[in-house]
Amino acid sequence: MRSISRLTVLAALVALSVSCGDVVRDGKAPVMLVINTLQGAQGSKPGSFGVPLNSDVITNVTSPAPCTAATPCPTIFNDVGQAALQVVLKDVSVTPSSNNQVTITRYHVEFVRSDGHNVQGVDVPFAFDGATTLTIPAGGTGTVPFELVRFTAKQESPLVQLITNPIEISTLATVTFYGTDVVGNAIQVSGSLSVNFANFGDQ
Repeated sequence: MRSISRLTVLAALVALSVSCGDVVRDGKAPVMLVINTLQGAQGSKPGSFGVPLNSDVITNVTSPAPCTAATPCPTIFNDVGQAALQVVLKDVSVTPSSNNQVTITRYHVEFVRSDGHNVQGVDVPFAFDGATTLTIPAGGTGTVPFELVRFTAKQESPLVQLITNPIEISTLATVTFYGTDVVGNAIQVSGSLSVNFANFGDQ
């Protein structure tokens, strides 16, 4: 019986050590990121954030000269995004410290369609990575600006065809933010918003 008990305790200790090792290797941080809001704005109106984003593939600009209402200039704008992030402690009984602050360093944007037609460069724009930097204290919030639709995406298929084609492509954009806390634990969070592509009317 004693041998069995010793073996049981030994097995438990081994299991515990393996579990702790997995935690260390996985780099699980004591904090997590939460997306409070995720919005987009047309590049021609970068301060007008909302959901959904109606991404205009071509915009007729009437100023400055030589652009006028009579002879507008067809212009391509990239579209921008804005995410309100929060750093939350996983254990609410712990007092946060400066080690728990999180620095966002990059993001990834990927587009999909609800009809299942998701070939990049054919049905939806190519996914891409970008860089942005913001440090958020534990328990605090911060707003991260980022590029949501690239200028070059509107010059590539399938968006470039929409300049002369009156159809609309409706997509879901998934944005993933990546960062680390002060001690190097990797942290990420994803959110989605609707992005509709078309040659929308200009005011």
